[in-house]
Amino acid sequence: MMSKRPTQRPSKPLSTDEATALQSRPVRHRDPNQPHLPFDPMPGRIEPCLAELRKTPPTGSEWSWDIKWDGYRLAVHVEPTGVRLLTRGGYDWTHRFPAIAESAQSLQPTTMILDGEAVVLDKQGRSDFNLLQRSLGANGKNGGKLPSRNSVLYAFDLLYLDGHDLRRMDYETRRHLLEDTVDGLPSIRLSEEFDGDPQAFFTQACHFGLEGIIGKRRDRPYRSGRTGDWIKVKCIQSDSFAVIGYEPSSSIVGGVGSLLLAGRRNGKLKYVGSVGTGFSHSEARRLLSLLEQVRSDTPPVRVNKKKAVLVEPAYIAETEYRAWTNDGKLRHPSYKGLREAEDSADISELE
Repeated sequence: MMSKRPTQRPSKPLSTDEATALQSRPVRHRDPNQPHLPFDPMPGRIEPCLAELRKTPPTGSEWSWDIKWDGYRLAVHVEPTGVRLLTRGGYDWTHRFPAIAESAQSLQPTTMILDGEAVVLDKQGRSDFNLLQRSLGANGKNGGKLPSRNSVLYAFDLLYLDGHDLRRMDYETRRHLLEDTVDGLPSIRLSEEFDGDPQAFFTQACHFGLEGIIGKRRDRPYRSGRTGDWIKVKCIQSDSFAVIGYEPSSSIVGGVGSLLLAGRRNGKLKYVGSVGTGFSHSEARRLLSLLEQVRSDTPPVRVNKKKAVLVEPAYIAETEYRAWTNDGKLRHPSYKGLREAEDSADISELE
């Protein structure tokens, strides 16, 4: 049985919608010649730390483990002037997640930056990307621009707190401070840590139908990008692929029958097969309407399919699959939804 890691306390406690993405600012270190200036300015945006994919979880007490959530990565900025929810790409989605924003407002007058994942839970308490997409209107007539009123944020890191930039601290210390900060909020919850054998934790996560687990080095500072400080081990194979074309449906009038997908290898797109399951009739029609607007006479990848209509790689599809075939194609893929451009999701890098 999975056991939650007991909460520990730190030994020394610390005394508007935007149309374009914000850019990170470099960390400003304190001037040693001005020790009377005790505060670090709050960063306008922090590039997120990303997890590297591993096939098996490493052992060792230097790793902290929690659940891998299946949603949208958000940075929650609680500031004197209000609350901002920023996507991985730096876009302001405060209006898209009103329940999370309301919970964040209750944290004022404290100032902070939380790192977490916005999700919608199914009846078994598992995060479900398709349910999140529906709550945001992605499968409807509003073009994916509805507010999600039943989403929650699972917070797993604390990057800034009351005038202190915490990124230079190790994860263990940041985690203790996070546990003291996030408590009893309706739409912001703590992503629980688990102790014990990581392989057993991974096996149980897969048994309960979760996407996987995340490991974080306890002794490392917060470093943006894919540094290896954070790793992920997946139960369910799910990745983001570029949509490079489609095949019209023979049974759904005005809809797609399948999407043609590509991953990235050595900086170039490579065809990885098609996905023809996982979307409803309305979503099949919506996809055709979107893709018809980006048809291309010079496709990025050649595909030997007679009925294929090739398009510019303007959309990214989150796709679940069982395994890879010997010739590098997805085995038993299923469509989960389109990633929105503001999320700045990476196209899967092929081995």
